[in-house]
Amino acid sequence: MGINPVRLNHAVFYVADLNRSVAFYTDVFGMEVVASEPRFGAAFLRLPRSGNHHDLGLFGVGPDTTPKTHRTGLYHLAWQVDEITDLETARDLLMAAGAFVGESDHGATRSVYGKDPDGNEFEIMWMLPVEKWGEFDDLAPVLPLNLDKDIAEWGGVRTAGRIVTESVEAAEATA
Repeated sequence: MGINPVRLNHAVFYVADLNRSVAFYTDVFGMEVVASEPRFGAAFLRLPRSGNHHDLGLFGVGPDTTPKTHRTGLYHLAWQVDEITDLETARDLLMAAGAFVGESDHGATRSVYGKDPDGNEFEIMWMLPVEKWGEFDDLAPVLPLNLDKDIAEWGGVRTAGRIVTESVEAAEATA
């Protein structure tokens, strides 16, 4: 038996300017800073509907660093949204922030892509209901995204699973 994880809990990036990156993730993703560690130039952020302690860690390493391009290592992280219309919102916000880099239809998923100020790429994705994967059960094509068509077809269909919709404090108060 091997390691048996159930999901990615959080990601951590090294960034050139901690304040700039915190501003990007709070403005574009609506994250909140839940903890900081000034001795290490670090901030820990949580997504608005997350049940995690933190979803993203950022460590400032100084302005003399440059974005990494085309090397071995991490390519991108993917955050799943609950409804297909969330992709339209994500695309609009990324475009407004100058961070949009593309979009794709991968058969079982639909995605928009962005980069943070340090060039760290991320994917915002929505997944079709598992029973609708069909031929894409074992395929992952890269096709042009037709988001208007997909919204018309899949609008209102939730696929992200359990979403935390109340604060941890409220949940503990009712327990």
